[in-house]
Amino acid sequence: MTATEAKAIEEVLESLKDAEAVFIVGCGDCATLSQTGGEFEVKEMASKLEEAGKRVTGSVIPESTCHILDTGRLLRQNKEALGQADAVLVLSCGSGVQAVAENVDRPVKPGCNSLFLSVVQRLGQLAERCICCGDCIVDHYLGICPRARCPKGQTSGPCGGYDQGKCEVNKDQDCVWTLIYQRAEKLGVQPDLETVATGEEDYQKQAHPRARVFEPRRT
Repeated sequence: MTATEAKAIEEVLESLKDAEAVFIVGCGDCATLSQTGGEFEVKEMASKLEEAGKRVTGSVIPESTCHILDTGRLLRQNKEALGQADAVLVLSCGSGVQAVAENVDRPVKPGCNSLFLSVVQRLGQLAERCICCGDCIVDHYLGICPRARCPKGQTSGPCGGYDQGKCEVNKDQDCVWTLIYQRAEKLGVQPDLETVATGEEDYQKQAHPRARVFEPRRT
């Protein structure tokens, strides 16, 4: 899932300074789990905007805001309320914001900052595990990604700053290489580091913007 954090209300209000009326779009997927764009957060934002003198014309919470077609259908169902708004505030990741922008003819403002692709360790604890590099290498590292979990993104290590199993950038964080070698010992295998360390990075796979086009499976 995409981890997000709420922007400060001062920043949101500054972005909406030219808008008297606002329509709010949340997200029933990642932003709900991040507690940045679910039902509670949408109502809370509406209250804050009204306290600041804004008029909230309406709100919707798509199942997944980044789904352009589904979000578009939901927005069309709220055409009247949307038409009364001077701007649309989106409480979701950046993909959701852009999906909304493709469906409306109003200024669209983000209410959240997109942080990273995460795993959910438990409710309220999200941890970065993937940087979407376009060339997954975790098979060489026994299911652990050093690109995402090493502050330097090193695919060979540990580095010289390694100290008693901890990362030199964050002393409270286990060095990812400690985790890799501990897992290797537990499984009784060796990580295939040489293959990756001696290979050349294909940076073309990380070029932006990227797209994936395929024929949908018909069921």
